[in-house]
Amino acid sequence: MATSNILRGTLLLTAATFLSKLLGMIYVIPFNELVGETGGALFYYAYNPYNILLSISTVGVPLAVSKFVSKYNALGDYQTGRRMFKSGLIVMAATGFIAFLVLYLSAELLALRIIAKEDSTSGNSVEDITMVIRMVSFALIIVPAMSIVRGFFQGYESMGPTAISQVVEQIVRIVFLLVAAFLVVNVFQGTIATAVGWATFAAFIGAIASCIVLFIFWKKRKSYLDIQLQQQATTYDIPTKDLFKELFQYAGPFVLVGIATPLYQQIDTLTFNRAMDDIGQGGISEFALGSMNFYSHKLVIIPVTLAIGLSLATLPALTRSFAEKKRTLMYQQINQSFQIVMLFVLPAVIGLSLLSNEAYGSLFGLKNIDITSSLLAWYAPVALFFALFTVSSSVLQGIEQQRFAVVSLTAGILLKILLNVPLIHTFGAKGAIFGTFIAVSTAVALNIWRIKNAVNYRLRELTKRTMLIVIFTTIMGITVWLTKWLLSFYITYLDGRMEAFIILVVSVFIGTAVYLWLSYVSTLLERILGDRVRIFDKVFKRN
Repeated sequence: MATSNILRGTLLLTAATFLSKLLGMIYVIPFNELVGETGGALFYYAYNPYNILLSISTVGVPLAVSKFVSKYNALGDYQTGRRMFKSGLIVMAATGFIAFLVLYLSAELLALRIIAKEDSTSGNSVEDITMVIRMVSFALIIVPAMSIVRGFFQGYESMGPTAISQVVEQIVRIVFLLVAAFLVVNVFQGTIATAVGWATFAAFIGAIASCIVLFIFWKKRKSYLDIQLQQQATTYDIPTKDLFKELFQYAGPFVLVGIATPLYQQIDTLTFNRAMDDIGQGGISEFALGSMNFYSHKLVIIPVTLAIGLSLATLPALTRSFAEKKRTLMYQQINQSFQIVMLFVLPAVIGLSLLSNEAYGSLFGLKNIDITSSLLAWYAPVALFFALFTVSSSVLQGIEQQRFAVVSLTAGILLKILLNVPLIHTFGAKGAIFGTFIAVSTAVALNIWRIKNAVNYRLRELTKRTMLIVIFTTIMGITVWLTKWLLSFYITYLDGRMEAFIILVVSVFIGTAVYLWLSYVSTLLERILGDRVRIFDKVFKRN
């Protein structure tokens, strides 16, 4: 498989996820207007444990089902894939219901651990946090089983059902979320906590919409799938016990990447408010936490989406190259994986850090902008290491070293646990960001070290091109700074949200143009992407 095919796979697999993430970022703008940073923190308190339990309850099974079904379809055994699909639905329904019970029943215990003082009169109460966690827990009844259906279709190399159901789920969730929050706050004069509670319940409503879409696809395609069953000549007739044994061998590694970020954030959830209260900053702790781990995270996770698509697209090609012992091709694929992340994510996060005042101010308002923008500026670069962890974990799986991802993730989690409170005591709210940076960068370093030793991978090419990317990013950063400085003679972000947005758009446009031009004329783009990017031939007209 040519390395340029990885890029095409990346674009296809990333499209629906990117749109979903983009919608997920856009809706928080009006949501912030309705509930503010404290309401955002309350929303985050519910969603983070929900995401962790969702990952645990599915244990990577949907993607594993995709791989399993694809394998046996290639062998002409459609019956085995169908058996796994039916059995998987039952298992996911059971684990989903168990996860629902765990989250619903433990909601008050989590709330007591999250809140700094049980009798606190400021911020969110134990009762508020308990209520929103219980409201979001209902989605766990549906989502795990629904995700199996997506994995089954993907096993037939049909991405349409997954993509369309994801987008529909997100749209329905967002519409219900915003309408419910608006009605509670502005029509029924309800509390922020009630508005957030209904907003979290939107996950259940969105999941129902997704199930309807998937059911329609199933009804349309069932006759074709049944014909394949009838025409197959042989079946491997594998015992159910062995089916699940093989499935969970595939499934284990997939859960690690998805659960990493929520685990880091959950450590913040359980330690941040108390640590801030210890240093006399309890009054702003929920405001800062909501700004950092909910609103800012929505911004910084957008560049990481590229890495998620990349890791999914790289895995089949890299696995094949490793199995066939095509070392040269395998090294090219590993290099391309890491270099694409550096090429796109590094300038994106540095630009976001430099434009933190304008980005946060224009999207979420100027209230306490000195706190919120500072947190975004420090948090943005961490996104690069989230992306590198995603890709390096995928590479480890491709070269049959997936068990080491458990080691690196565990090391990162332990560092986060040990350092989070001391760093918050020393640096305030930013200490939590420093703790995440140290933890994730350590996990990335360990992953790359393992890749290097396992397949004798040499870092020379990656290092050389990364240095060039750093130089171009530095030039881009200077350009963005100069653009802001020139615009400051006329407008500043403090003049209002529209002025902040104008500065943001102009600076991003000029900075991006400079960076892409440098990358293009130096041939860096085509060297990393595999082929000359034709659209830039027309724009820049390089000879």
